[in-house]
Amino acid sequence: MRPIAEFKGPIVEFTGPEEVRAGLEETGYLVDDGLAVACFLALRLHRPLFCEGDAGVGKTALAGALAEALGAPLIRLQCHEGIDAAQALYDWDFPRQLLHLRAAEAAGAVDASQLESELYDRRFLVARPLLRALETSPSVLLVDEIDRADDEFEAFLLELLSEFSVTVPELGTLRAEVPPVVVLTSNRTREVHDALKRRCLYHWFDHPGFARELAIVRRRLPGVSARLASQVTALVQELRGQDLVKPPGVAETIDWAEAMDALGATEVDAEIAVTTLGAVLKYREDTERARALDFAAVLAGRGP
Repeated sequence: MRPIAEFKGPIVEFTGPEEVRAGLEETGYLVDDGLAVACFLALRLHRPLFCEGDAGVGKTALAGALAEALGAPLIRLQCHEGIDAAQALYDWDFPRQLLHLRAAEAAGAVDASQLESELYDRRFLVARPLLRALETSPSVLLVDEIDRADDEFEAFLLELLSEFSVTVPELGTLRAEVPPVVVLTSNRTREVHDALKRRCLYHWFDHPGFARELAIVRRRLPGVSARLASQVTALVQELRGQDLVKPPGVAETIDWAEAMDALGATEVDAEIAVTTLGAVLKYREDTERARALDFAAVLAGRGP
């Protein structure tokens, strides 16, 4: 990584995928070759990175790791059903405008046109996440769970990400000096429209294999015993092979290992695995199915 001299972008610039990998690993986020290349191209080409996959596989954490590696603030927009432009982009601070109006009237202001122009000054504009990202250089914008938003918001977001600018009727066009680094995530609860995907680089997040998941757990929980981390990872890998309503992600693997460690365990036995299932499984059907597993046999086959 080398510093940027005359560039109003991130504090550091990655010159290739290997530097992206090293930079992210310094933050504790481990990536494979495909994700390292996707991140590098998103940074180099100023293209949004669309991350899709099951919940808990590290999509949201990637944005935080990128922000830390780049030395840029993370600005997060959490999508939900019914979200609109006012919640995501900007809104006017009506209470402050009203106070200003009353103060001006008390001071004897009589010029209605001047008073109106003062009411729609930039100081009364409340910047929501999207506008904050456009006005902040450098920044990393996380649009989390875009699949939860509706079609109208998706179309609005498509337009904004195409130009990295927004028009406020009372103020004119506000444009990003340098486009933010944009990470969009989707848990695939519905299909996101092709028009938005075409504007982005795409990466599918699979559940990691045993070795990589164990490395993530050890990196995130260095105080947990190596045997406990290995056994918990093995159990989660086995659980994902079952017909579960919601297979556990890496986040749940970390939670399960942390829960057992908090109970003073240095290794897993069948009893503690069953009593702590609430840390890794969130549906009654999944818990019942997991209790039917032979934990001792799984541990005997994968434990160190």
